[in-house]
Amino acid sequence: MRALMALAILALMAAHAEAGCHPFAGEKLRFAVNWEIINAGSATMAVSQKNGRYRVEIFARTNRFLDLFKKVRDRIVSEGVCLGDRMQSERFETIHNEPHYHARKTAIFDWRHDRVLFGKNGKLKPYAVPRGHLNVLDAFYMVRARALRPGDVLRIPVFDGGKRYQVEVRVLRYSYKYMPKTGERVRCVVIEPRLLTEGIFSSVGRMKIWLTDDARHLPVMLVAKIKIGHIVGHLTDYAPQ
Repeated sequence: MRALMALAILALMAAHAEAGCHPFAGEKLRFAVNWEIINAGSATMAVSQKNGRYRVEIFARTNRFLDLFKKVRDRIVSEGVCLGDRMQSERFETIHNEPHYHARKTAIFDWRHDRVLFGKNGKLKPYAVPRGHLNVLDAFYMVRARALRPGDVLRIPVFDGGKRYQVEVRVLRYSYKYMPKTGERVRCVVIEPRLLTEGIFSSVGRMKIWLTDDARHLPVMLVAKIKIGHIVGHLTDYAPQ
C-alpha cells in the first residue's frame, strides 16, 4: 500500500513539475558594470534546472578601486518550480552587503494559498498575491522567451519589494551592438521595463536593455538611471555560445 501511495504521489508531482520550463537553463552570463564612463565592477548571472525546479543566481561586486569608496557585494537568488511548461516563482532573496546598508530581503511565493510571505532579515508578513505572479527576475526571463517587435507592450504580474503590480515592458526599436568575443555586429531589440522597486546597482526608475534579435535574446547592454548618473552594463562573456 505504501509503495502504491508513493507512486501516486510521484505521478502527481510529475504532472505539476515538468522539466524544461526555464527557457535559458544552463546559461551563464558575465557583465562589466560602469558608472557613467568609470568601470565600477562586474556582475554574473547563472541559471540551473533539475527535476522540475530552477534556480537563478546573480552576484554583483564593485572593483578594487570602487571598494575604497563604496564596496558592494550584492546577491540575488531566485528559485521556482515548473508547472507544466510555465515558471512559478517560489523564493526570491536579495542580499545587500554595502558600507552603510546590510540586509536580506526574502519573498516566499506560497502560490498554493495565493499569498507571498515577504520581509527583511527574517521578519516576514503575508500579502494576498494570486498564483501566477512572478518575481521581477523570472519576469525578465519570461520577456526574453517572447517574440519581441518594436511597438509591442508586455504586461506581466509580479510581486516585488512588498508591491503587487503589472510590470510593463515596452519594445522600443531595433539597434545594432557588437557581440563580445566574436566582435560580430548584431541587430538588437531595445526594451524598457517600468519597475517600481529597486534592484542591484540601480534605483527605482527607467531602465533600457538591448537584447539580441534572435531566439536567445541575449542581454548585451543595460542602462539604468540611479540617483547620481547612470549604471551601464556590457555583456563580456556568455555560455553556452
